[in-house]
Amino acid sequence: MAELIAKSPCEGLLPIECGGVTLSELPSMPITSVMAHKGREKALSQALKDAHGMALPQPNRMTGREGARAVWFGQGQVMLIGPVPNAALAEHAAVTDQSDAWATVRLEGAGCEDVLARLVPLDLRRHRFKRGHAARSQLQHMNVSLARVGDNAFLIMAFRSMASTLVHDLETAMKGVAARLSS
Repeated sequence: MAELIAKSPCEGLLPIECGGVTLSELPSMPITSVMAHKGREKALSQALKDAHGMALPQPNRMTGREGARAVWFGQGQVMLIGPVPNAALAEHAAVTDQSDAWATVRLEGAGCEDVLARLVPLDLRRHRFKRGHAARSQLQHMNVSLARVGDNAFLIMAFRSMASTLVHDLETAMKGVAARLSS
């Protein structure tokens, strides 16, 4: 009988460092879709706060901290990244494990905004897209979630099936920014 070997979405592709910008894969952790039942948003926010120490984020925002975040993911949807969801959340929301569905990377360094400016049709400059901001958008031609997790750091999520394309597109942009800065 064949034995299956678990691999991360970006196995063998990351980390990459180019021109002071680093692209790395986040360690494997639970990723859970949380969608409040109609009229239960306040109760869900309180349950999330009681169980995991973070409130339900407003649209285009993120709550929590490294290792335990709630990221806005669209109308009525939040991705809980890090903790295994407390069972109490299911009283107020549809809770679905998404751990194997996403490639989750961190783009970090002084030139990360320049890298993303080549790929994303949003103004991600620090004074517009601040720490704790989150958005669903396109990166090149892929649907992604972007969240600013530091002054020079972004959390980027794309479908697992697009992991190598995500890495390729970001690496190409990183090389382009590095070449422009070195000339």
